[in-house]
Amino acid sequence: MHQRKALMADLADAFLLLPGGFGSWEEFFEVVTWLQLGIHSKPCAVLNVAGYYDMLLSLTSHALKEGFLRSAHKEMLIVEEDPVRLLGRLEVAPIPSETKWVQPGER
Repeated sequence: MHQRKALMADLADAFLLLPGGFGSWEEFFEVVTWLQLGIHSKPCAVLNVAGYYDMLLSLTSHALKEGFLRSAHKEMLIVEEDPVRLLGRLEVAPIPSETKWVQPGER
């Protein structure tokens, strides 16, 4: 599994989460974590079809409120309901400049 994901990461220009389950979530959040840590600088996006990921996105807002995410990290995720708009945003996505985890005592 790790070799397949490493190859995927090397070959990809961006990462897109479609509606799915545990495997999709695990793969996507691994590459989002790599983006946060500065391991790669490829855009990461969520296609939120019919609100499928509303609760997951709400969890990211909760993590921000509780101090487990910086707003810059939450903003790394490109979220769209329309696939055409999402692809357009991926084409012009900026490379995030803020990486790493939240520091102790930081909010």
